Amino acid sequence: MTIDRAVLAFAGLVILASLALAYFAHPYWLALTAFAGANMLQSAFTGFCPAAIVFRRLGLKPGAAFQ
Repeated sequence: MTIDRAVLAFAGLVILASLALAYFAHPYWLALTAFAGANMLQSAFTGFCPAAIVFRRLGLKPGAAFQ
């Protein structure tokens, strides 16, 4: 698995978990969905993604987006 795929998988997991928590626990969990979306948007423009740094340190191979 590359860093790119790991970042996408992690973002999808965070969004789905946030939606489930908002449905079953409290609607304020939608703020986590908004944070994940904002982070994805800023990383598209800046190339900086904290999750990519963590995955790189864990030893995943670089992909096309996060080197």
